[in-house]
Amino acid sequence: MTNSNTNKEIPYKIYLEENEMPKQWYNVRADMKNKPAPLLNPGTGQPLKAEELTPIFCEELVAQELDDDTAYFDIPDEILSFYKMYRPSPLVRAYCLEEKLQTSAKIYYKFEGNNTSGSHKLNSAIAQAYYAKKQGLKGVTTETGAGQWGTALSMACAYLGLDCKVFMVKVSYEQKPFRREVMRTYGASVTPSPSDTTAIGRKILEEFPGTSGSLGCAISEAVEVATQNEGYRYVLGSVLNQVLLHQSIIGLEAKAAADKYGVKFDTIIGCAGGGSNLGGLISPFMGQKLRGEADYEIIAVEPVSCPSFTRGKFAYDFCDTGMICPLAKMYTLGSSYIPPSDHAGGLRFHGMSSILSQLYHDGFMTARAVKQTEVFAAAEEFARCEGILPAPESSHAIKVAMDEAIKCRETGEEKTILFGLTGTGYFDLKGYEQFNNGELRDYVPTDEELEKGFATLPKV
Repeated sequence: MTNSNTNKEIPYKIYLEENEMPKQWYNVRADMKNKPAPLLNPGTGQPLKAEELTPIFCEELVAQELDDDTAYFDIPDEILSFYKMYRPSPLVRAYCLEEKLQTSAKIYYKFEGNNTSGSHKLNSAIAQAYYAKKQGLKGVTTETGAGQWGTALSMACAYLGLDCKVFMVKVSYEQKPFRREVMRTYGASVTPSPSDTTAIGRKILEEFPGTSGSLGCAISEAVEVATQNEGYRYVLGSVLNQVLLHQSIIGLEAKAAADKYGVKFDTIIGCAGGGSNLGGLISPFMGQKLRGEADYEIIAVEPVSCPSFTRGKFAYDFCDTGMICPLAKMYTLGSSYIPPSDHAGGLRFHGMSSILSQLYHDGFMTARAVKQTEVFAAAEEFARCEGILPAPESSHAIKVAMDEAIKCRETGEEKTILFGLTGTGYFDLKGYEQFNNGELRDYVPTDEELEKGFATLPKV
């Protein structure tokens, strides 16, 4: 497929004007024939009602979480004002990478790293902090993997005057001290998880002594603290429906920028851990696909060390290791599965968004799993061509985008590719150091290891 507007030269970076920035979030569930399965109460096995979620989440966020029918939600003016500090973000034509690969493909990426948090996470952080402030709360608790979400939330809370308590996966707490210090600079307290500061943390440490932690562990601790402290609620940076809703601004901007120059994408690629980046990037394009207005090849890319889509089971499971959170139907490796200490900390979650899981199950997108060493090799090649050092998470999408472009070179196919560059990797230099020293290793879990996680799936 070629660009329809060949008379208009396409610049390196396509920016929308401030007044062209989307004023609404898009809820892809409204166009899904098969809706995501409802969250279940782990005690009763029944679909959760709003009143059961409000002790955990902010009231307006609960309404967004449970809404399967409203296609568009107005973005409050206060959130739009904050967005304007770093949005609209550019849609970039990767001319130099195309030249390096000698491909017949056209490659674009949506760059979300142009803010202090260094990632797309700020799009939902400010929204969730805003609703917490509007409700009159004192503060929020959360978990973070590589630290992008924790950094974004600490910024949002500082802006709105909220307390912020972050439980950071222990291995990332140790691997990425500078991102931890950015959180503290913005006023957040940061605790390595699992910790001895919560009952669930102590239980996990007893069961898994010496564990490097996981997002599932950190979620459990953050939820415990939120529910036991008056005036606090728990917020999450991925997986939930509300998060994908807020992140839809990525795809809406990408589509608007592409439409401005008559660019039509064939293949859309995003890294997948819990689903915030992938879901946000693909949402308006998936909406077109669901409505029969256009067709796209959509590819989710995950690490081989945490292969939720490619080797997981589509089943109800706990979103946390401590098994206190609601049950979600998703592609999962089991809540007890603790991934190895890869540097793509934001992708080390045992499950996947219920929205994306249902879309994947119904055949609207495909998934691939890639090795850590291949990812870093692609990241360095991209950095040398495009001048941005990408986050390890983003580099999973870069790897597959390059693979697709190389296929075009070999076949002569003219394809237009879009991938999500979720953020920068300047706080991930420990991983780059290990890769450059030849010390980085790939880890592929055995079937036996995965079976141990599957054995803990609840009987629903």
